[in-house]
Formats: sequence, structure tokens, C-alpha cells
Amino acid sequence: MGTMLTNKNSIQEEIKSRLKLGNACFYSVQNLLSSSLLSKNLKIKIYRTIILPIVLYGCDTWMLTLREERRLRVFENRVLRRVFEPKRDKVTREWRKLHNEELSDLYPLSNIVRVVKSRIMRWAGHVACMGEGRGVHRVLVGKPEGTRPLGRP
Repeated sequence: MGTMLTNKNSIQEEIKSRLKLGNACFYSVQNLLSSSLLSKNLKIKIYRTIILPIVLYGCDTWMLTLREERRLRVFENRVLRRVFEPKRDKVTREWRKLHNEELSDLYPLSNIVRVVKSRIMRWAGHVACMGEGRGVHRVLVGKPEGTRPLGRP
């Protein structure tokens, strides 16, 4: 599955590639998610066991900005709209897409951004409990030694 590292330590490219892989997986199971033969609970299980792990691989180390949070929510809402199908408006009798509030009511489990944030906190807890000799722990609690050189960095 691999992760993308950039020289600017930006996570945007990683999230972009994860969403691209998630979209590929979503379109490969799109017929299952739009099938009327499967129950909504089974479709949600397909989403949570097949699509979501691909998108969230390595999310423990992400530092999300509002832009990335929005992109993740847009992806999740697209999948959930496919699962819960359009509804017919009672007044105009026309088909319409579900609004975000309706999706959050129909999908009681925590949204994708909360899952990412909980995994980040869980990873931080693991790092805090690591031994002093581990490199990850030293990066978290350590202080750089030495002095900076004169002039521009």
C-alpha cells in the first residue's frame, strides 16, 4: 500500500493519493453499493471493511488541516449517498440527493474525520509510552542539541 513522503513534509499528496485509491475501490464496488438486493447494513459493512481501510492507511501520522478534513468528508458523503440512495421529495415529488445532515442522521457511526483524529491520539499515546531509546519517542519529547549556524538556514 505504501505512503508518500515529500521533502516539504506535507501530507496533502499522501491524502490525495489515499483518496484516489479509495475512489478506485469505490468505483469497483459501486454496483454492490447501488444494488437493491443488498441491505443498507451490508452496504455500510462493505464501506467500512473494504473502502475505509484503503483511505485511512497510515492516517496515524497525518496532521489534518481544514482543507484535508473537508476532502475526507466529501469522499465519505459521496459513498454514503450511494449507499442510502436519493430520496423523493414529499412536496415536489422529485428525486433529490440527501443533505449532509440527513446523511449524519442515517449513518450513526463516527465520521471519517473523527476516526482519523482518534487514531492520531491513539498513536500519540503509543509513542508516549515507548521507551526512551526509541527514535520516535525521542522525536516527540526530545529537544534538539547544539546551536544553529550563523546566517540563513
